[in-house]
Amino acid sequence: MHSEEIEVRTGGGETVRDVTAECERFLRDAGADDGLLHVFVPHATAGLAIIETGAGSDSDLLRQLHELLPADDRWGHRHGSPGHGRDHVLPALIAPSMSVPVLGGRMALGTWQSVCLVDTNGDNPSRKIRLSLLAG
Repeated sequence: MHSEEIEVRTGGGETVRDVTAECERFLRDAGADDGLLHVFVPHATAGLAIIETGAGSDSDLLRQLHELLPADDRWGHRHGSPGHGRDHVLPALIAPSMSVPVLGGRMALGTWQSVCLVDTNGDNPSRKIRLSLLAG
């Protein structure tokens, strides 16, 4: 297995950050052929999604997460910025890991699909992502 941890700057606000290019670079550097790319976010307040970006879906996702998980004082987990408890619930809805088939060294994503980090925690402006190639 080939594995690498990368750092992604997310800034100080909610974001859906496309990391497809970083995944593709990892596969090139690993000399990938066929297998599985496993993507994992080792954080308690972030997740991963395969979603279309740039056409409004990313902002739609953040808007819906705001409705499902409002940043208010209802949360039992209360450290950090107001409403931070919702960030700890996020990975139950948007998983912190995923596997993507790799064929001929490329992710077998659909035309409009991108691998994205979903981060609603403005208290942490930098995230790590573990990329692992399980060769076939």
